[in-house]
Amino acid sequence: MNSANIIIIGGGAAGLMAAARLAGKAQRVVLLEKRERLGRKLLITGKGRCNLTNMRQWNEFQQHIHPDPNFFKNAFYAFSNQHLVDFLAASGLETKVERGERVFPFSDRSADVLDTLLQVIQDGGVEVLTNHQVEDLQIREEGAGFDLMVTTPKGCVQWFADRVLVATGGLSYPTTGSTGDGHRWAEGFQHPMVPCFPAITALRPFQMDPNLEGLLLTNVRMDLYVGGTLVQQEEGEFSFTELGMEGGIAFRVSRKAVRALINGEKVKVVLDLKPNLTKDQLFARIRREKTTQPGLKLRDLLRKMLPRQLVEPFLAAHPGLREEKLPDALKHWEFSIREYGSYARAVVTAGGVSLKSVSRKTLESKIVPGLYFAGEILDLDGDTGGYNLQIAFSTAVMAAEAMAR
Repeated sequence: MNSANIIIIGGGAAGLMAAARLAGKAQRVVLLEKRERLGRKLLITGKGRCNLTNMRQWNEFQQHIHPDPNFFKNAFYAFSNQHLVDFLAASGLETKVERGERVFPFSDRSADVLDTLLQVIQDGGVEVLTNHQVEDLQIREEGAGFDLMVTTPKGCVQWFADRVLVATGGLSYPTTGSTGDGHRWAEGFQHPMVPCFPAITALRPFQMDPNLEGLLLTNVRMDLYVGGTLVQQEEGEFSFTELGMEGGIAFRVSRKAVRALINGEKVKVVLDLKPNLTKDQLFARIRREKTTQPGLKLRDLLRKMLPRQLVEPFLAAHPGLREEKLPDALKHWEFSIREYGSYARAVVTAGGVSLKSVSRKTLESKIVPGLYFAGEILDLDGDTGGYNLQIAFSTAVMAAEAMAR
């Protein structure tokens, strides 16, 4: 039988960071990854640029953590956004801060982040085994340690470990290997589970003009209404895609929207295409344009005020629109939402292992001693903008250091 002091299950962001922090310890640490490559989801984050974290201070940072930022507070202070940047710099990876306090590798290559972590892991003597899928995880009959049944290219192999970190991720982007294996083991050990749903995902309106696809809107406001009540407002940019509304502010409101849709509530978003202008200011601009070009038709007027690709869909959505009602339409364009994007393209999974069953100081299970959780498998997620990777890194470091002790 193969044995290790610590086994990390899952070679994503959390598993890699845990392995990096355990590198060089006087223990046998083994990382098991079921796919042929490590960090597959890490490679596609930030559109391949890898939005590592967000440099906001905790009082602002916590506003982007769900559902319980207080649970995450200890982990954040143990390994904060600044700690992450310093760790990567010491490991040879330079980073930069962009708009919205988002942090990226200076090279804009997520592969450089992965390579940096792998180098630390390799230098520290952590054993990494890919194409090793954990089929079963059980507590030893003697009550100390764990037995793992692992499928490898050469057949089934049994492993023993004193302590195990489950960092298998959630359900989003299943092609990267996130297929809920860890949820099954957690449930088997009687951990309460919070129902999962896709977060940071597309919102699909009942009716959306296909001519909108591919259009990026910048400097707009999106108001989210649930059951007729305004529940969230966001300003920035988003894109219309084949799935609906994605990216930026659409992603930021998607968590509340998806939960409401699951609960059977009516959901709509209202776009303000000119959030920096009042209706009176819009009327004044229309008058100026009409004075400059007498007889200017509504369609031509809109071409001066909106992206060209948006004009025809906007007119189609507002049949019979008159010039005097144009400011109202520009500042209040409603889209009723019928469904949301699946896990196939959702950035993150909300829900997972209940935080009530895990120590916030060590990430160790309160039910099974020696069993730890980190990353997306927990009922802990963040908004778009680097928050989810920081959750993965911080929880991984806290768990790794507790396991090493």
